[in-house]
Amino acid sequence: QVQLAESGGGLVQAGGSLRLSCAASGRTFSRYAMGWFRQAPGKEREFVAAFSWIGDKTYYADSVKGRFTISRDNAKNTVTLQMNSLKPEDTAVYYCAADYLPTTLATGVREYDYWGQGTQVTVSS
Repeated sequence: QVQLAESGGGLVQAGGSLRLSCAASGRTFSRYAMGWFRQAPGKEREFVAAFSWIGDKTYYADSVKGRFTISRDNAKNTVTLQMNSLKPEDTAVYYCAADYLPTTLATGVREYDYWGQGTQVTVSS
């Protein structure tokens, strides 16, 4: 089992940057693929980015490709999401999620086993 805690959200102007962090508990962090999702008011939770548990593979939603970068540090049990060139439509609660020993890098909400409580990101125009 793993517990996740996000940090780094806040209010930023359009065009600005934020860096989200997710700290994970437990000794088996390296066996989890890690993902970031977001949920805007009145909308379903959607995939943002993911980092594999093996092979250093990453995958991004088209809406954030080229602007967001996901990274992980297994020694520190952390995963980060660097968000640049932020847009008002990026406003949402951002969630960190963990998927235990997956065979593929997942983008679906139901494929992730553990979730953090989320951190609010607000981008003003």
